[in-house]
Amino acid sequence: MKHNPSFSKPIRYSLYVIGITLTAACADPSQTSKTPIDETASPTTAPSQTQNNFAVDGPLNILSVLSSDEMEGRRTGTPGNLKARQWLISQLQSQNIRPLGASYEQEFTFTNRNGQDIKGTNLIAKIAGTKGADAKAIIVTAHFDHLGVRDNTIYNGADDNASGVAGAFAVANHFMENPPENDIIIALLDAEEMGLQGAKAFLTDEVIERDRIGFNINFDMLSKNNKNELYVAGTYHQPNLVPLITSIAKTAPVSLKMGHDSPDLGSNDWTTQSDHGPFHEAGISFLYFGVEDHKDYHQPSDDFSSVPQDFFNRSIQTVVMAAEQVDNQLELINNN
Repeated sequence: MKHNPSFSKPIRYSLYVIGITLTAACADPSQTSKTPIDETASPTTAPSQTQNNFAVDGPLNILSVLSSDEMEGRRTGTPGNLKARQWLISQLQSQNIRPLGASYEQEFTFTNRNGQDIKGTNLIAKIAGTKGADAKAIIVTAHFDHLGVRDNTIYNGADDNASGVAGAFAVANHFMENPPENDIIIALLDAEEMGLQGAKAFLTDEVIERDRIGFNINFDMLSKNNKNELYVAGTYHQPNLVPLITSIAKTAPVSLKMGHDSPDLGSNDWTTQSDHGPFHEAGISFLYFGVEDHKDYHQPSDDFSSVPQDFFNRSIQTVVMAAEQVDNQLELINNN
């Protein structure tokens, strides 16, 4: 969810994001001036597709299963959240995406607004970069929790944020097939709906050393827009990212728009409204990808059946393109 604050090489993204089969949906859920970034890197699709389990099941399957009734709305601290977490671990394992440490799970405790101590669990995985451990790391975040069950009604949270988790898996799969230059940390975060608690814990506990974090890419609500629009926030705070986004937008299969990140917008400033917020407050550069709010936002109708699958697939293609460009140009980003 987006919280109201009151409370150069060519792109090699895999063709599985273009050729996702709809049969997967039926799977059983067992403003300082800075030197501009290189704008000459033109995104191109890969000539062939590597066949693997993810290419068969795809992001659409992640979205379908994670937003199914079986997961009971994935509210932090509930059996449904645990079931979702166990299933996500199985998906990481099936793709040979290894944990950052001895375990995928980072447990943490926080106090909610009612004074109750709540336990949350992030899932953290790593794809090693070719530059080695001394290089900066890119943290790809997406929260997997949602609102749970209210008045005997399940809030499945398809767009918010099963779609973002699917985006993180698509990025992970891409980098498993096309090794990144920098370490890629996949952080599937818990308790975002309770105040960005998973992101805060990730940074507070220094799951990875703070000085090694070079960038945060956050996905929250990637699947529902009837105008073919996907927003990216963050360029207001780091204007030298504008050429990078402009380059991606030229060939992106959605209308990629910059915005929702300046303080004059009030509640429409998304800078601190999702898991990228704590990274920004810690001085870490970020890009946040998401759609604008819609009629299904935080409603029981935010269900898999209401997702426009064509837009979702094209949104996934776009964020994979963006993640690769950030990896390609991270050193230049951080030096400006």
